[in-house]
Amino acid sequence: MSLPESMGTKGVPYPPERYDDDAGEVSAFYRPDATPPDLSYPNGVKVDYLATGATTAGDYGLYRWHFGPGETGPGPHFHRAVAESFYVLTGTVRIFNGEEWIPAGAGDFVHVPVGGLHGFRNTTDEPASMLLHFTPGAPREGYFEGLRELAEGTELGPDDMAEFYKLHDNYWVG
Repeated sequence: MSLPESMGTKGVPYPPERYDDDAGEVSAFYRPDATPPDLSYPNGVKVDYLATGATTAGDYGLYRWHFGPGETGPGPHFHRAVAESFYVLTGTVRIFNGEEWIPAGAGDFVHVPVGGLHGFRNTTDEPASMLLHFTPGAPREGYFEGLRELAEGTELGPDDMAEFYKLHDNYWVG
């Protein structure tokens, strides 16, 4: 029997199997919504580490980013090692798509392949939130925590800043 095209793999095969036991295992992770944020910035941004590269064996990283009111967020940049996706949960987030800043509202999704120019900002007086998804699961927590240290007054010279950004696969443009 042959499956109809709509039920096949559409040209993309499944990855190789990584689990070979005949029975499943109890291994799910639950993080209640009421869990306090993992990281808070002086400007009101809060970050929830929903699934880190360490907890997903490097498959992906998933973070919930809460913007406070007022303009915050990174300008245009790209990554050499990771793809990044954005799913807006609340409010309006302006996302740079490589050509222009587009308004993205609740339910909107943007995927940026490796090397794609992007940025994101809350430019309103209202809070906003979104999911950030990185694949593969790079250790973005170190980057987010380093940014908080910088926001709290830690100073780095130009060479150290360049090394910090390179270490965390962040390449600024414009």
